[in-house]
Amino acid sequence: MTIEQITEKVHNNIRLSDDEALFLFESADLLAVGELAALVNERKNGRRVFFNVNRHINHTNICVNRCKFCAFSRTADEPGAYCYDLDEIRRRAEEALAQGATEIHIVGGLHPDLPFDFYLDMLRTVREVSPLLHIKAFTAVEIDFLAGLARLSVPDTLTALKSAGLGSLPGGGAEILAQPVRDQLCPEKISGERWLAVMAEVHRAGLKSNATMLYGHVESHADRVDHMRRLRELQDETGGFQVFIPLAFQSENNPLGHLKNPASGGVDDLKTLAVARLYLDNFANIKAYWVMLGEKIAQVSLAFGVNDLDGTVVEEKIGHDAGADSPKAMSRDGIIAMIRKAGRVPVERDTLYNELRVF
Repeated sequence: MTIEQITEKVHNNIRLSDDEALFLFESADLLAVGELAALVNERKNGRRVFFNVNRHINHTNICVNRCKFCAFSRTADEPGAYCYDLDEIRRRAEEALAQGATEIHIVGGLHPDLPFDFYLDMLRTVREVSPLLHIKAFTAVEIDFLAGLARLSVPDTLTALKSAGLGSLPGGGAEILAQPVRDQLCPEKISGERWLAVMAEVHRAGLKSNATMLYGHVESHADRVDHMRRLRELQDETGGFQVFIPLAFQSENNPLGHLKNPASGGVDDLKTLAVARLYLDNFANIKAYWVMLGEKIAQVSLAFGVNDLDGTVVEEKIGHDAGADSPKAMSRDGIIAMIRKAGRVPVERDTLYNELRVF
């Protein structure tokens, strides 16, 4: 196998195999891989780069799980444990609306004591603030947990959440889908197969979702390809994933960070994004999550197949608790300037990738 053979397939719009994706991961020629990814992205998106104005609300860090990569979770009696009440949720949603946000992104711990009705009330509270705020909330892991709380099937749980205001799902909780790696990362969390099954139900319920992959810890390149293959297969089936988001592991304040020197580094970050663009041919969008990558690598990634920089975010806690040194927020003007300086066209979108403004 050679890069020239893969280049020919890319030019002819032929789907790459797992072995070819693995070859690209292990290639020393980062620029050649990036050039191919840029070509594919240009076909799909031209020079346009999406962002949105959003606000994260991490409503609680109290969680029944203890994932080894996580620096966010606490037990209820630990220092730093918190759980927002509905008044605090409302205040933050109102603040987001005043700042021009179109999306509220809600993800939190698996709280052992909150009833299912709290989650319905949380959604209703945000919806009451404004119907203009799209609510993207709850990972597949949270949905599975909420179904257990409610004693409902996943489809019935989704129906109840949709009625309360749920508009779409983020893609967290996927980590690495292969069970041997998952057993090292998060043995208490639902299996990779269960994550995929819940996402299939999400898509059948008419909800769009994101998809993620946590990389740069104990996984191999083959594990990454296996992860993306499973996502690609589900996307072939449902078409429900809007965007793929590789999440660079943050190694501070968690047990996994001391196993080795796991920091992915800029070359690996860029290559992972580029291979994702080439391999995930049925995903329209590849996102560089600047919170975990940092602003400079995120900007450079726009030349490596990326067409989405997430959004303004505001007060992200999960990545920063694990050592992310990026800002906790970025202004609309800051994102626009970052995109323009990379020679691209900034496009503000809503959560469902409807274009709002071209700058």
